[in-house]
Amino acid sequence: MTMSHAVPDNDRPPPVRAVFSAVTWKEIAYLVTNLPVAIVGFVYAVVMVSTTGGLSVTAVGILLLACGLYLSRQLGRLDRARARGLLGVRVDEPTPIPGPKRSGGFFPWLWTSIKDPVGWRTVLYQLIRLPWGVLTFTVALTGLFVLWPVLPYLVRLMANVDRAMVRGLLSPSDDLERRIAELESDRGVVVDTAAADLRRIERDLHDGAQARLVALAMGLGLAKEKLLEDPEGAAEMVDEAHGEVKLALQELRDLARGIHPAVLTDRGLDAALSSVAARCVVPVKVAVDLQGDLAGPGAGSGARPVAGSGSGARPAEAIEGIAYFVVSELLQNVSKHAGPEARGATVEVWRAGARLMIRVSDDGRGGASPSGGSGLAGLAERLGAVDGVLVVDSPEGGGTVVTAELPWRDRG
Repeated sequence: MTMSHAVPDNDRPPPVRAVFSAVTWKEIAYLVTNLPVAIVGFVYAVVMVSTTGGLSVTAVGILLLACGLYLSRQLGRLDRARARGLLGVRVDEPTPIPGPKRSGGFFPWLWTSIKDPVGWRTVLYQLIRLPWGVLTFTVALTGLFVLWPVLPYLVRLMANVDRAMVRGLLSPSDDLERRIAELESDRGVVVDTAAADLRRIERDLHDGAQARLVALAMGLGLAKEKLLEDPEGAAEMVDEAHGEVKLALQELRDLARGIHPAVLTDRGLDAALSSVAARCVVPVKVAVDLQGDLAGPGAGSGARPVAGSGSGARPAEAIEGIAYFVVSELLQNVSKHAGPEARGATVEVWRAGARLMIRVSDDGRGGASPSGGSGLAGLAERLGAVDGVLVVDSPEGGGTVVTAELPWRDRG
């Protein structure tokens, strides 16, 4: 009788697994296809450089060079897509060259296209790829039959070289180019915000103070006509006109405060934010400390202001104005959306190194979101236009905490 002995789990061999993972097979596919892709790119680069180089003394050659560099950009886009799909390399697309209309004319556009660093680096990439493509094709293909035990290590090494080449030669020019693209987007936000503010001011003037002043002028005209015939009636009309003048002045003051409050210019953020807080429907505690931590960017970022502390230094007028309107908008949101649950709110403003920090919190119903139509999306865009950040933490039923961060710029 044969007795069978159970093999303990810890003595069993590991399960059979594939020699190469999916990532390795993708890298092999990339290395094998390097050769045909490199041949196409090398032939194009040589023909483009030799043809346009010989004709560069003519206007036709310069135009062909601009078009050739544009097509080089398109080859670079295909190479980035291939690297993204097979090597997992995420490289941002370079900023497109503006057309002749946006560049200021045909000749500025032509000059920008000729000195395009992205196009020239793509040409260099295509030229040096042919010998490398021959090497990777040979090693990857023959290694599948001869060097398969160590092929994964060779493949990873060569794929890393390809990753470095893609990042080094096919990425946007540098951080400056990406920064320019961000600034162009922010400039559009600033222009749109300024246009919206102008429309709001025009609407408020037309519907408010202007209409009241027109009625005032008509009332004074009628009083002038009745001055001799009916002095008492004229006096009553003058009294009514006097009341209209007071209302018109109040509307103009409110409009001016909406543009840029005088208290902000004269006394700074502390007094201006206290004035805004006094108009909120819930009690608001304001704490402003702009002396803060002057050691440097990021230093002491966790510091919190002490209620009633001095205002200290003042930021640039633009930063100070944005901070004021951010707090004003957030407190309006508290008045409109916090609900009856809200018993109070807190406004904290302090300086943390090279940043101006703002935190507005309340104990209301919560649920605020930048996409919820509460004005938070507009605030985020306005802050982003000056390298600011808006963070919203508002769970349902748990109150709302909105933190805004602005760059600190000294006055003058």
